[in-house]
Amino acid sequence: MQMGLIGLGRMGGNMRERLRAAGHTIVGYDMNPEISDSTTVADMVDQLEGTPRVVWVMVPDQVVDSVIDDVAQYLGEGDIIIDGGNSRWSNDIPRAERLAPKGIDYLDVGVSGGVWGLQNGYALMVGGKPDSVAVVQPIFDALKPEGEFGFVHAGDHGAGHFAKMVHNGIEYAIMQAFAEGWELLEAADHVTDVRQVFNSWREGSVVKSWLLDLAVNALNEDEHLEKIRGYASDSGEGRWTVEAAIDLAVPVPAIATSLFTRFTSRQEDSPAMKMVAAMRNQFGGHAVKEN
Repeated sequence: MQMGLIGLGRMGGNMRERLRAAGHTIVGYDMNPEISDSTTVADMVDQLEGTPRVVWVMVPDQVVDSVIDDVAQYLGEGDIIIDGGNSRWSNDIPRAERLAPKGIDYLDVGVSGGVWGLQNGYALMVGGKPDSVAVVQPIFDALKPEGEFGFVHAGDHGAGHFAKMVHNGIEYAIMQAFAEGWELLEAADHVTDVRQVFNSWREGSVVKSWLLDLAVNALNEDEHLEKIRGYASDSGEGRWTVEAAIDLAVPVPAIATSLFTRFTSRQEDSPAMKMVAAMRNQFGGHAVKEN
């Protein structure tokens, strides 16, 4: 296939490389001219031959709408725009409705795989109409891992990004559990090799996973994580997962706690813990540390 790809950062650039290795013609556009294959969005579309023309957008959620509106002015009946970024699912139906009068179809694709996707493939969760999914299927087949799994047509518009949002919420909770377990092991004086404990779980254990492998990689590089500050940002999907759970009255305590713990990590000196320390001092005479 031929496809335009807007946004050639850590994910988009590797996706372009993997697709080209599979024999597809990818015309990329990026604001950085050193990595771009075209000078403008219009130039990128002009390089796409035949119909339908397919353009995959891989940019931050904050600018997705402006980029889609920009590329849509150069497309027409039967063409397809794909948003493959970590976008809020509730924006997908309005985007599809906005493009429909021009005859342009829209797919939302949740993409997981990070910087390892180039060699391992990407997990793809797709939302949209079956006919459009079928058109783009060769692209999806090239991006997904080899084997039976790694791709799902999750449902209509919004389903792909909703599935990816829940995926990331689960990811938050699993990472938090590993982190808490690691801290507890580090605090136990009689456990002499925490790194190897984590390593031992990688085979035969019910908690073995790619995230565990990545945790061991990090410990191999810095055994006690002394070079890393305990700060973790959130890119939005964790918040959206909790918000969706509230809207649907679904309890997600593990995911919610992992999200709020990330907020705690950003505080040099937690105000809430000041009050906890103060109350413990008041009722029990427990010592407090003074600034």
